Amino acid sequence: MTLRFAPQTDAALPLVVIPKGDEAAIDRLPDVVRNWAQANGFTGTLGAALVVPDVNGNPNMALVGYGTAEDRARKRFGLAAARASLPAGTYSLHSDLSGAELEEAALGWLLAGYRFDRYREHAAPKAQLTAPDGIDATRVEAIAAGEALTRNLINTPTEDMGPADLEAAMSKLADQFGAQISSIQGDALLAENHPMIHAVGRAADQSTRAPRLIDMRWGDTGPTLTLVGKGVCFDTGGLNLKPGASMGLMKKDMGGAATVLGLAHMIMALGLNLRLRVLVPAVENAVAGNAFRPGDILTSRKGLTVEINNTDAEGRLVLADALALADEETPDLVISMATLTGAARVAVGPDLSPFYATTPDDADAVRGGALACADPVWEMPFWAPYEAMIEPGIADLDNAPKGGFAGSITAALFLKRFVTDTPRYMHFDIYGWNPTAAPARPKGGVGMGARAILAALPELLDL
Repeated sequence: MTLRFAPQTDAALPLVVIPKGDEAAIDRLPDVVRNWAQANGFTGTLGAALVVPDVNGNPNMALVGYGTAEDRARKRFGLAAARASLPAGTYSLHSDLSGAELEEAALGWLLAGYRFDRYREHAAPKAQLTAPDGIDATRVEAIAAGEALTRNLINTPTEDMGPADLEAAMSKLADQFGAQISSIQGDALLAENHPMIHAVGRAADQSTRAPRLIDMRWGDTGPTLTLVGKGVCFDTGGLNLKPGASMGLMKKDMGGAATVLGLAHMIMALGLNLRLRVLVPAVENAVAGNAFRPGDILTSRKGLTVEINNTDAEGRLVLADALALADEETPDLVISMATLTGAARVAVGPDLSPFYATTPDDADAVRGGALACADPVWEMPFWAPYEAMIEPGIADLDNAPKGGFAGSITAALFLKRFVTDTPRYMHFDIYGWNPTAAPARPKGGVGMGARAILAALPELLDL
């Protein structure tokens, strides 16, 4: 599967974008085309496609509907729905779109070609598009490739995407772009002072699924950016075992790691002038006689003690050790991404990426980036009055405050305790899964927040 634009060719068929209700756009069409559209009931409905034949009945051009502004607000990448309806051929886009709208249309077209085909073949759309004038085709292709990487990693079941497999995928990415990679595994985590990563992952089979901290570095100049992604390859809940219905999607609990790797792909493919570090604590939260227990008190890399009140709140534990390591270098910016709390989904649903930022300027930059690339986010507060909720008294921190209030906020506050020397920190509490099929977003794993961050990086890091 390659999500790329077709080579430029004079033989490409015109693909004309028609907004719904735009009489001027209809009037600009040749009479024969306008009559054909009217005869076929084409009105510019978002994602609708109509092939216009020549006198011999062969495709001569195609019309695609762009809907109304309200339609587009309700359905991202709606134009991409047309791709599956078009016959085989190479098309060139003809539209009044420009800027962010044009880039969204082009990216949506590429993403509509995504198929997860590791385990069975899926027919790919046969319609191809040349790169529209007015976009940076290299950038759009890099974004599509990064998103495809994220989706593939999340969609792969844990049997084939355990901690070692996630490390292998990260090594492949490092090799592709000349990055350096290292890994601390198993009991070596204790020797290297990553005790909470070890505690969460120690119940898994140590011969094949040992916990690990994977560390990738790329770039020699520019500002420093460290990405930390939760890599819980499967979450049974540990001794606080999840019910079966809640365990069904837990292959996606490494969605934070998958998303930072997709973002890293975008950054490296575009050759951005920055020094990138990616940290992925990769574990499987399994059940065995040596599993960590409710009531245990763990000592973190930071030296903070953590009372375990629910072994199903394990993601923040592995992230904490990785964030503490990231903080020791005081990079210009630290960003963590994790499928962390159900509370975030209750608050904003599966589409929006809730995020937290220690500085208002960084939050503004991410919001602006999100608007520019149809990757919606929603800022949440590091609400200081809730700090007491994560302080159990018997230890410095509580990994699962009782009561159920503000679950995403308290998790973010927990993580923030491990980033004390780096002033600029952001955390994304993502879902990583598209529950229903939508244009360019099939049901399954999906990147969230990565494109918003990429769009914001020039402002975030003064690139």
